[in-house]
Amino acid sequence: MRGPRQLRPGFWRVFLREIDGLRRRLFLLALTTLVPILLMVLLSTIFSAGLATRLPIGVLDLDGSDLSRSIIRAVDATPEAAVTTPVSDLAQGKALIRSGAIHGLLMLPQHLKRDVYAGRRPDVVFFYNTQTLTTGNTILRGVNAAVATVEAGIKVALRTSEGQPVDVAEAELSPVPVQVNALFNPTLSYIAFLLNTVVPAVLQVIIVTSSAYSVGLDVETPHRLRSLRRLGGGLLPAMAGKILPYTLLFLLVLGLSDIVLFGVHGAPLRGNRALLVFAGTLFILACQFLGTLLALVLRPTAKAVSIGSLLTAPAFGFMGIGFPRIAMNGFAFYWGSILPGTWYLMARIDQTVRGTPVDLSLRPVLALAAMVLVFAGLTALVLEVRRIRLRNAAPQPQSAAAA
Repeated sequence: MRGPRQLRPGFWRVFLREIDGLRRRLFLLALTTLVPILLMVLLSTIFSAGLATRLPIGVLDLDGSDLSRSIIRAVDATPEAAVTTPVSDLAQGKALIRSGAIHGLLMLPQHLKRDVYAGRRPDVVFFYNTQTLTTGNTILRGVNAAVATVEAGIKVALRTSEGQPVDVAEAELSPVPVQVNALFNPTLSYIAFLLNTVVPAVLQVIIVTSSAYSVGLDVETPHRLRSLRRLGGGLLPAMAGKILPYTLLFLLVLGLSDIVLFGVHGAPLRGNRALLVFAGTLFILACQFLGTLLALVLRPTAKAVSIGSLLTAPAFGFMGIGFPRIAMNGFAFYWGSILPGTWYLMARIDQTVRGTPVDLSLRPVLALAAMVLVFAGLTALVLEVRRIRLRNAAPQPQSAAAA
């Protein structure tokens, strides 16, 4: 097979030249392959349990009655919390929460049993650190469920002690019962939620910045751009040959992450696989063209890389995964709208967790296709402008008379 130097100028010469250049640019090779793979391994290890369970909490029992002990046992029996540390006062509990030794403190007040059976409503207080949003909310959910269960049992016991039948007492506790069904992710697994979305979100940053860097190396100066045009037999085939190797690399990385996610961790894949692959390809191309456009418009290359990272680094917060986009202000909403990852994650969640029919998932896929066309069209327009400038800047041959 002929090497890059032996091929005629054109697409394949630039394509093979870029593959050959990856062996010499170890930083770029690591950024496009090693970094996302290591990130995938790290996140897989962190979220391998799927759900945070048995998080340690402390207890300040000021009552010491059999009722308070029943509440402690009920809380400890929940999958979310584990009562590990009895404390003597609030100051000790506060210090343990701040140190991270426990994630919450359950305080049972004095005279709890007496007040409950006297018909009063004593407060069972739970302290937790709101800065640790995930662990705090997880434990709070378990504590609320446990205390509500104990409370319901006491109310039923009081009613039955007065001669009321058990079924009537239970019915009067909730005259309008509410049936709650968690759709799509009933186990609240972080694998189906965070791991399914964090990898594409970080991959977006890597694709945009690496594209800006790799393209910027060949377009930063007129001389380099002229050399690239000569190698490719034109700027458009040269740019296509330069981008395609990275497209294949990123498709491989995204495919490997999905194999780990769906094959190893058993995350749900309920939708159309072909549509998922198509959306992933559009996502990668849109990110590449965005990075390429930044490299063509902004100089030097470091500036294009910086703007690319600034544009995409906050992406996870604006893509509607941890916070609904409909509740965002205009700035955050429209920032998220111009990012390919926002639309890709819509299609991805539809076709993995929700199992949405294909016709209902066409909107984010069409948005990705429109982004590819817009970014590719702007890239071609800027390349044409740069080509005209190169032609006008080229030295004109002297006429025979002048010679």
